[in-house]
Amino acid sequence: QVQLVESGGGLVQFGGSLTLSCSASGRTFSNYVMGWFRQAPGKEREFVAAISRSGGSTARTDSVKGRFTISRDNAKNTVYLQMNSLKPEDTAVYYCAADRAAQLSIAEGLYDYWGQGTQVTVSS
Repeated sequence: QVQLVESGGGLVQFGGSLTLSCSASGRTFSNYVMGWFRQAPGKEREFVAAISRSGGSTARTDSVKGRFTISRDNAKNTVYLQMNSLKPEDTAVYYCAADRAAQLSIAEGLYDYWGQGTQVTVSS
């Protein structure tokens, strides 16, 4: 089992920045691909970004490229999502997730463990 706890969400103005953190416990953190997903009101949950076990490879959905950066610190068992130039359409509950597979995945169904989510609200 892996327990994931997100933090860092909140209310921010259009164009502002936030950094989300996700702390993991329970198993060897570096054995997991880590991902961030989000779910806006009335919409399905969608992939945002993922990072490989070592942190050497990342993937991001097109709508956040150039604005969001995913990173991890395996010594601290933590994955981060740095979000810049935030827009109202980024408003959502953000979830981190852990995948035991060796390769990066954008598929929600392949992730094994999920956090409880943290709300990000961007005002216009």
